[in-house]
Amino acid sequence: MAQSEPNEEQDLAKKIEETRQRFKNELLQESTEKYDQRDVERLLNDDALVEGYLEWRQQVVDDALKMIDDSLQWRKEFGVNDLSESTIPRWMFETGAVFLHGYDKEGNKLFWFKVKLHIKDAKTAMDKKKYVAFWLERYAKKEPGMPLTVVFDMAESGISNIDMDFVKYVVNCFKVYYPKFLSKMVIVDMPWIMNAAWKIVKSWLGPEAISKLKFASKAEVLNYIDPEYLPPHMGGTDPFKYNYPPLPDDDFQTPIYDNGPSITEDETESKEAEQESKDTLESSFSSDVVPKSKKVTIQEDLPRAEDKDRAESSVRANGARKPLTTFKGPLMDVSPAEELSFGSGETERKCLIVLTNVTKNVVAFKVRTTAPEKYRVKPSSSSCEPGASVDIVVSLHGGFQASPQDRFLVMAAEMDGAGSQELAQFWKEVPKNKIMEHRLRCHCVSSSKPASDLLKESPVDTQSSRQLDLSSSLMRVMACNHRLEQKLDTCLWVQKVLIGLVLVLVVLNLQCLYLLGTAQRPS
Repeated sequence: MAQSEPNEEQDLAKKIEETRQRFKNELLQESTEKYDQRDVERLLNDDALVEGYLEWRQQVVDDALKMIDDSLQWRKEFGVNDLSESTIPRWMFETGAVFLHGYDKEGNKLFWFKVKLHIKDAKTAMDKKKYVAFWLERYAKKEPGMPLTVVFDMAESGISNIDMDFVKYVVNCFKVYYPKFLSKMVIVDMPWIMNAAWKIVKSWLGPEAISKLKFASKAEVLNYIDPEYLPPHMGGTDPFKYNYPPLPDDDFQTPIYDNGPSITEDETESKEAEQESKDTLESSFSSDVVPKSKKVTIQEDLPRAEDKDRAESSVRANGARKPLTTFKGPLMDVSPAEELSFGSGETERKCLIVLTNVTKNVVAFKVRTTAPEKYRVKPSSSSCEPGASVDIVVSLHGGFQASPQDRFLVMAAEMDGAGSQELAQFWKEVPKNKIMEHRLRCHCVSSSKPASDLLKESPVDTQSSRQLDLSSSLMRVMACNHRLEQKLDTCLWVQKVLIGLVLVLVVLNLQCLYLLGTAQRPS
């Protein structure tokens, strides 16, 4: 087993090299203006990109090259590398028909399509396609290698909202232009009248993606997305309402510092000094011995305070998981490179983020999260000297558990001589293009329990697990019942139509008999 893994890696490396060589020999020689040079450079240097094309085409180099050719030509035609908010018509952002928000149960970002807001119009077709490309490219740069879950919200939609050319384009985005990006495509609450249209869409997806297409009712969509990320009309509790500007992003917020909001070092020192003065004053009233000179006390206690701070920092770092991977950034190296791993045990509820300043200037940093109520981050905002490293402890608070949907955002910017006391003002004034951003996702480690621990589990735990099983069974029964109700409604509708047709035939028959009787009477 250990020998097969290196062999697989070697085979993959050979195929990547073969793909690149054939790309240069067969495709680049045709025309140097066929592709955007930025895409060519990325393909020749990014192994993960070539690997994505190969995996999506079952390691067949010929098929991968065809996909690369189509993808790179499309990127140049649509100017994907230069798409920005300023190049897309403002009214398109304001409609809220397409946007990124929330996560599915597997931690994949949700890409929403509000079908009722889409109207087929040949004049705006290209702008709409560029709008979709804008969102995909934005996400690809922020979370490279992370798949998306596409959600088609069909509520209140009809035949006038179906644009087969646009749907085919969206399918091609995942089938050709962005390999390995599609986790699944969930079509929610689809009217029965659109069944024929979606059967055509199903044929477009091809065998590699057909299993990713999911049709779901309002009850069934809960199998894929938790209520916290579903709108109320789908039975969810998400209060999110699309509004532009600004663009909806990952909803990163400032985390809580230990057991309260983050405070600066100056405020900490001020509170410690105030408490020290109060303790000294109280001791002078309660003791007959006159206290020693304050000057002597400061000289003796300062080194001890520094040692105490170092000890506390060491204890915090030792209690957290040590990162093994590193992301090499332009301003700071971030460890771990991609994810923080949390478990259910007490020793698995802390993680360590190590930031290393690789510049010649002081670098300010801050850490934000999508779940500020669940995590404590210390320090959440500070600065780092050139060449120095900072340990940031991220710990789960109270009874909260980590989730694959949780994200952390590390932000860094060179301070150019600004003082640490001006951090808040610095972050308000620093230009966005000067800020380095790196995202970390959360990974939940399942801790395996020994048999002895399983036997010691309390009846309450067993009862709660039974209740969960009962709840899931009840949800399945409700979903089945909902489907039966829909079929029954359809049958009743057909029955009413047939009864109506029979009545019409009876009336026509009576009229014919009346006319025949009238015609046969003697004049």
